[in-house]
Amino acid sequence: MRTTPAHDNVFDFNALLHPGTVFDHPQDVVADTRLSLAEKRAILASWASDASAIASCPSLRAPDGLKAPVPIDDILEALCALDGSGPRHPPGGTTKRLRSVNRALAA
Repeated sequence: MRTTPAHDNVFDFNALLHPGTVFDHPQDVVADTRLSLAEKRAILASWASDASAIASCPSLRAPDGLKAPVPIDDILEALCALDGSGPRHPPGGTTKRLRSVNRALAA
């Protein structure tokens, strides 16, 4: 991926512009130890963009060079893995209304 040492702050733009030519699956991006966290986010964001969406099935992404389409959910899970976050739905339950809807109906 890199042609120079990591401290030179050089990024392979081919991975960003055409992630399918470098990686087979979003988890490959997460597992790549040569990439910084920011580089991984940029690659996954590029992969998740609508530019990679398949017109007949918008939930699938197929960037140039990719062997098989990848569901957007796999890409979003990879992004969540970078954050170290657990469940996609945060705890706390549903929101509560301060005023009753029934009161408006009674008036």
